[in-house]
Amino acid sequence: MTTSRARPWPARTTTTGGPLAGVGVVELAAIGPSPFGCMVLADLGADVVVVDRIPGDPHSAHVTGRSVLQRGRRSICVDLGSERGSALVRGLAASADVFVEGLRPGVAARLGLADADLLERNPRLVYAHMTGWGQQGPQSQAPGHDINYIAVAGALEAIGRSGDAPVPPLNLVGDNGGGGMLLALGIASALVERATSGRGQILDVAMMDGAALLTTNFHGFIASGAWDERRGHNLCTGAHFYDTYETSDGGYLAVGAQEPKFYVAFMTALGFDPAALPDQYDRTTWTDLKSEVARRIGTRSRDEWCAVFDGVEACVSPVLSFTEAPGHPQALARATFVDVDGIVQPAPAPRFGRTPPRTPLAPPGQGAATKEVLGAMGVSSEEIGDLRRHQVVWWPDDDGGGSGGAP
Repeated sequence: MTTSRARPWPARTTTTGGPLAGVGVVELAAIGPSPFGCMVLADLGADVVVVDRIPGDPHSAHVTGRSVLQRGRRSICVDLGSERGSALVRGLAASADVFVEGLRPGVAARLGLADADLLERNPRLVYAHMTGWGQQGPQSQAPGHDINYIAVAGALEAIGRSGDAPVPPLNLVGDNGGGGMLLALGIASALVERATSGRGQILDVAMMDGAALLTTNFHGFIASGAWDERRGHNLCTGAHFYDTYETSDGGYLAVGAQEPKFYVAFMTALGFDPAALPDQYDRTTWTDLKSEVARRIGTRSRDEWCAVFDGVEACVSPVLSFTEAPGHPQALARATFVDVDGIVQPAPAPRFGRTPPRTPLAPPGQGAATKEVLGAMGVSSEEIGDLRRHQVVWWPDDDGGGSGGAP
């Protein structure tokens, strides 16, 4: 079974490579996980058109300036609160492969962009809802952020040291890992299924669900009796051979010497006698050994220890800052980071042997593609001008003023 789009997707003038080339995505501007997930789609070749708010809209989802998370997109500015603006986005969705919205449950429907209505018009559409709590449940309408979703999912409580409060792991677990990355995976999976069925479907992606999914192995540890509920008393949170240690110059080393052969190499390099060491997994010895390991590592600088462990299979690495990471030899060898318009940032991943993604395009100017996209949709220049005069759509003036006057 196959169905066709209502009209051709408004192809962009610049071409992109990657395994998702040819996939058209409509993204309603939001914060948090949906920009990250749509960035991944754009990185892999999808043509993502982000529907931005009209500048000055007090409900605008964008922070000041253009984030690198918006890279690779085309931006159009549309007043979704107007019927004409909503109709434009419905028309765009009619020719899209994917529609992504990251608003509270029910808001997109109130804007005239309900999932059932868009799928009725375009049965091949993959419609993805991206929220914190999900589309139903007693907290579905409650506000929240990454820290709230991972707290309820059980992920936050275990992160931190013994005796200290839980430590928020930036926004990596909720927004990016449990949210945006899961969003991209869900969309890709639905597109694969559509190749057989010819039909789209609705995705309900929730950061709480995704953060919980990331904790799966720990539930296995609990079931087997291998997990200590006290924070900082488990292998990844309490062992002296799996931790970070401060060096004499204020830097840090990351130590992950879990396996016995790596542990022996690590402790030997620090000057311990392996034959005199207690059993590696005897937790009653971890606190004292951690103090002694910390003392010894504190006697040299980070780079001095890197030289000591160079070529030693002990799973020891320097803890690098965001600005240091791009200069690491492994990152340089793999081109893990790229420079896009003067901003060094992570390159698209993973690597594809036959359909490699191209270097991402810089984040678009807000509304910069409004005329291009509307024109490619078949909207006449006269109507485009009328839409702008009535502030249904917006793009910056050619002189950069962006006053919103008629073209």
